[in-house]
Amino acid sequence: MTSVPIPIPSRTQYVLEAVRHRILTGLLTPGQALVEAELAAYFGVSKTPVREALKTLAGTGLVVMSQYKGVTVRTVDADMAREVYDVRLLLEPEALRRTVRSGARLDAARDALTRAGEATDTAERSLANRDFHRALYQPCGNPLLGRMLDEVRDQAALVSAVSWAASPSWEREAGEHREILRLALAGDADGAAGALRTHIASFVERAYPEARSTEGQE
Repeated sequence: MTSVPIPIPSRTQYVLEAVRHRILTGLLTPGQALVEAELAAYFGVSKTPVREALKTLAGTGLVVMSQYKGVTVRTVDADMAREVYDVRLLLEPEALRRTVRSGARLDAARDALTRAGEATDTAERSLANRDFHRALYQPCGNPLLGRMLDEVRDQAALVSAVSWAASPSWEREAGEHREILRLALAGDADGAAGALRTHIASFVERAYPEARSTEGQE
């Protein structure tokens, strides 16, 4: 038998993951300019995969493209945190409630929780936490709801990473994750959804006290 070669990730995907990792570890700081030519030289690729990677990162909200300033790393402030967490508060608990009621398996959530606990840097932990939340809402049975939450998951990871750099709190949040998963695995849909809502709200209130959710306001 001949061995099947392992596919090499595309250059665009390589640059995409590398830049995302650098943003979430703080090696690329909020507001920092991202110059195509400089990144291409650094990664040893042409400008085309860099340009495509930056377009994708702009779509996920990690970078901002401006006609006058070019491409910069997204700046995290209270307004940005509120916008992202408002979406999560409105949609994510309901998605989890539906996931639990559907009886979906949550092996991916358990695996992501383990990876977060074993992470050696902020980016790995942030991305594992992102995967944990996605594993809870993705099986909700409504693909549109899942896609809407996917739209903000990288931004949520960025908010977390910036907050942890100033005031590490991932151990507390890991405990909250374990409780959410416990309730979900026990089939307590309302309890899991309530714990998730408290988890999301308490993080943004603690990390960005000047941010106020607009949920329920007239």
